Amino acid sequence: MSAHGFSKLVYSTESGRVCPDCKQAVDACACAQTKKSAVLGNGQVKVARQTKGRGGKCVTVVTGVALDAEALGALGKQLRSRCGAGGTVKDGVIEIQGDHCEVVLQALLQAGHAAKRSGG
Repeated sequence: MSAHGFSKLVYSTESGRVCPDCKQAVDACACAQTKKSAVLGNGQVKVARQTKGRGGKCVTVVTGVALDAEALGALGKQLRSRCGAGGTVKDGVIEIQGDHCEVVLQALLQAGHAAKRSGG
């Protein structure tokens, strides 16, 4: 232990590079897979329209979908293609360019998600 009471081991002569979270060799570390498979949403699916911080451009935002990052990305792709618009998935939030709240809401309900409209 260091003089400050904490240690940040990043390399070991025995095993090479070490993961700072699980203290395992980087080759044997499972932290990245655990983060990928973690569920991002809380299950309360909300669809809203936002313009704040986007230079006046409208974006449809879907939050709270209880899926892992991979499945959330696939859902985002389906919604974008259904709306015929661009968008992104980041930090557990699906963003679709344009005002497509009703189309997205119907698509989510058909996919079995209990989605609700949020905002005005």
